[in-house]
Amino acid sequence: MVQGKKHCQTVNIKRINLKGIMNYWEKITFWIREKLSEQVFDTWFAPMKLVELAEEQATLSVPNNFFKEWLSNNYMDLIKDAFFAETGRQLDIVFIIEKDAAPKPNVVEKAPVVSQSTSKFDSIKLNPKYTFSNFIVGASNQLPHAASLAISKPTAANFNPLFIYGGVGLGKTHLLHAIGNAVRENPQAKRICYYSAEQFVNEFVSHLRTNKMDVFRRKFRKDCDVLLIDDIQFIAGKGGTQDEFFHTFNSLYEDGKQIVLTSDKYPQEIPDLEERLRSRFQWGLIADIQAPELETRLAILKKKSECEGIPLSNEVALFLASSIKSNVRELEGSLINLAAHASLENRRIDIKFATETLKKVIALHQSAMTVDNVQQTVCKHFNISLGDIKGTRRHRAVSFPRQVAMYLCRKGLNTSYPELGNRFGGKDHTTAIAACKKIKTLVNEDITVRSKIEALERLLGF
Repeated sequence: MVQGKKHCQTVNIKRINLKGIMNYWEKITFWIREKLSEQVFDTWFAPMKLVELAEEQATLSVPNNFFKEWLSNNYMDLIKDAFFAETGRQLDIVFIIEKDAAPKPNVVEKAPVVSQSTSKFDSIKLNPKYTFSNFIVGASNQLPHAASLAISKPTAANFNPLFIYGGVGLGKTHLLHAIGNAVRENPQAKRICYYSAEQFVNEFVSHLRTNKMDVFRRKFRKDCDVLLIDDIQFIAGKGGTQDEFFHTFNSLYEDGKQIVLTSDKYPQEIPDLEERLRSRFQWGLIADIQAPELETRLAILKKKSECEGIPLSNEVALFLASSIKSNVRELEGSLINLAAHASLENRRIDIKFATETLKKVIALHQSAMTVDNVQQTVCKHFNISLGDIKGTRRHRAVSFPRQVAMYLCRKGLNTSYPELGNRFGGKDHTTAIAACKKIKTLVNEDITVRSKIEALERLLGF
């Protein structure tokens, strides 16, 4: 759990009135709002109320049991972090149903002492819900899933480090937790260190400031058998942290300890990352997660609905899977959003209700992809620069990706030929027409080209 970084002056408060509670709650919800999307906050946190604030516990009211279970299972750490950031105390969080909340208009006994933040940082606990058994495997994530499963077995495969990269919300964190949970269940359980890169940075700074680097190094080098670091790109540009991680990596690697890293970018594409780290990240296996294809998105929704007990018709599932293509987390979140609104409004989840409830979300997704996105994705795939794709070079290594990008823009975004010519370096619209026709012909006749196009379409969510 990432504790708040707010440093508070010591203030002794023995009793606070209703106005005091409201002031606390306003600050706490502001802290939470900054960490979440507007949709998530409005759905799950806006209906919540702070009922009681005591020395060791905060009591929150929620509309119903569905809210209570979802918040407990998915946002408990975030809520605790928010209270810590504002009060300086680790509080137990208790949820009660709104109709059962007894009014407490006057006082709350033993309100928390707001003290200076401690220097101790705890690692994020493994989420027991993130396992291999509930990870939906498809063409877009088959390699990272297989590699993760292989290294989690007692006779682990030699993929060290395993570097998993891909866009936001595609399942990287799920796989990282699944590895940890699987390793922990092995007969010869190994010592697992699971940290976000931000936590690693915070831990490093804290120990450095208190002259306890020997404790830090023992924890990450000697007392760790499996190191799991989420969002490793976060350490880029932080010289001291990169240096420490470099030596930690070397120590674990030389001792045969497993290292698993996730990132939103391929190692070569992480800016401000030291070359020596970039090189080491490529020593083992690099596996990318792409946006899931339609069949996988449908399977994800069906699995999520079963796990959460949400009735989901094939019609609504197809509507969601066809509308939200590039982010598994948002896809699952939209299903939960539907269930929450249906529970509050006592409505059945049918296609009409889904369309009404998610119209803003769907509209954002439909307008999110742009020509720029397509160009950047194609450049990354073919390892060329944006200048190349917009330039005039006719070498096949450049001209073919340029034609592919035009074809994808035309097919996926319905971009006009004149605009295509303009967006690709001011070319004539006839050049765009010829490019699209050529790629369409190759897709129909050449299985290799067709495979490349389909992979890019999955990546783009087309």
